[in-house]
This record gives sequence, structure tokens and C-alpha cells, in this order.
Amino acid sequence: MLELKNIIKDYTIWEILLQRALCWVDLTINNGDFIAIMGPSGSGKSTLMNIIGLLDIPTSWDYILDGKKLENLTENEKAQIRWQKIWFVFQWYNLIARKPIIEQVMLPLAYQWVPLEERMERATEALKKVGLIEKLYSKPNELSGGQQQRVAIARAIVTNPSLILADEPTGALDSKTGEEVLDIFTKLNDDGKTIVLITHSAEIAEYAKHSIHIKDGLIEKKQENKRKEIKKEKKSE
Repeated sequence: MLELKNIIKDYTIWEILLQRALCWVDLTINNGDFIAIMGPSGSGKSTLMNIIGLLDIPTSWDYILDGKKLENLTENEKAQIRWQKIWFVFQWYNLIARKPIIEQVMLPLAYQWVPLEERMERATEALKKVGLIEKLYSKPNELSGGQQQRVAIARAIVTNPSLILADEPTGALDSKTGEEVLDIFTKLNDDGKTIVLITHSAEIAEYAKHSIHIKDGLIEKKQENKRKEIKKEKKSE
């Protein structure tokens, strides 16, 4: 699905190197993957996510999406790819305070010129998937933090993107609510969604199929998680 090769990200001023945030990073994301990118603060994991999502351009790279090498993209072309194939879920929910959640989930479809009736149908289905079918006309201040994050997830899946990028999506939630949100990501992945999750927590990374450990801009380790066994242990407790 997506292949990144030889990623270098330098921050410079007046051609003087201030920091090398990523150094010769290679990453392959296959359809149906659930990958956790782990690392301490400042390790480069969020920079890597922004590059995957075409929000940031590295100093050097090869970016291959669906078998096609992308290069020299305009801002409009990058935005078009994001609208069609990639969506983000952040730590903070970025909801509009006075707008009912059904309208907020419908909004991305409006930018794709989807007819109103279809927008309503798809937004309702997305909210049903995250367990908010009874909250369609609630406003964000009437919801808990976990419910607001579910709205953000529904907004991310309503356009049927190929890839969901989640940056510390449970960082503002208590542990129980965080587990509920991670269970939603697990179900979405079981339904075929490809997910990349940014986290500093080994416990959260266990929800993913694979983990990548990054430190000082370098990938230190890649590993396959024993995800099924972890889920069984949780159910038997």
C-alpha cells in the first residue's frame, strides 16, 4: 500500500543543520496492517506520521503509494490524496463546539461533493460503528472525552480512507476510556482498515499487529506483537 524509503528530515536555518529529526528511515505499510510507532518525546515519531500523511515534506525520500512513486506534489495534490486516502485522529478532538456531531461527521463528505442524503446515511453508519447512534444530535459539550474521541474516529472513517493515522489518540483519556477507544481501532482493523498508531506506551502498542521503535530519528527495532494472545488474556481475566 505505502512504502517510504531513505527518509531524512533535517531542520535547518541559513543552511546550517539544527537538528536531524529522521535519519535513513525505511517503512512499509501493507493493506490491513495495524502498526504502532513507539518512542519517547522528541524521538521523531510524530514527524514520521506527518510525513506519512503528507503534512510535512522530508529533506530526502522516496514515497510510493499504491505502487506509484509520488514526487514534486503541489499542495493541492497532497490535499487531494489526503481527502481520498488518508485521515487523521489526534489526541485532541478538534470538534466544533456548537455543531451537532452528525453534522461534524458529515462535513468531510461535503468537501467531496457527496449528496446530502448520502452524507447523512454514511455519517449515521460511521457513528453507529463507534457506538454513538443515540447521540446523533448531541453537541460536543454534552459528551464525555471518550465520546468526543469516538466522534473524531467516526469523522475519520466516514470517507472510507485507505489509511488512518492516529497520534496519541488516548493521551487525553483515562485508562478505561482509552481501552474502549483502542477496542474501536481494533474492530476497524479487523474490518480491513489500515491503521498507524503513534504512542509512547508499550501497553497501548500491544493492540497493534506490529511495533516499530524509534529513537533519535532512527528505527531501533521492529517486532511482531502477540496481539491475539493479549486479547485472549484480557477476556479471560
